Amino acid sequence: MTHLLSLPTIAPAISPARPEDAPAIAAILSEWTDETPWLPRVHSRAEDREHADDLIRRGWVSVARDSGQVLGFMARAGEEVHALYVARPARGHGIGTALLDHARARAHRLGLWTFEANLRARAFYRRAGFREVARTDGAGNDEGLPDIRLEWSRHA
Repeated sequence: MTHLLSLPTIAPAISPARPEDAPAIAAILSEWTDETPWLPRVHSRAEDREHADDLIRRGWVSVARDSGQVLGFMARAGEEVHALYVARPARGHGIGTALLDHARARAHRLGLWTFEANLRARAFYRRAGFREVARTDGAGNDEGLPDIRLEWSRHA
């Protein structure tokens, strides 16, 4: 990222991702993996790029932009959120909330998995009205880390 807006909250434009957004999306994902000490890297940066390309091809990705720059993204298939990540310099400026609000305006229910160790994500989703419905030991995810199923419903 070359610049960051100085406002405490940013009102980004949210739109469907385009193929040319894949490098920025992959960079956000890779950066988060690299800076998270409890998360093992099980996919290469090249695989992160292929994953971003695939999610975009499926039509699952919305991006938050400011001045043309991708600040964050959400991958969602129907009611299932597969990913929500915000670039490091844009965190804490309302980008994740804007992406989540965009999805909630288009769905009556949302569900997702997050790692048990991801305390920041768990707090974010709790504030947004998600509730825990299940836990696993991580045997079903690539990283082998315990995870938590969270769900939100407009009518809960």
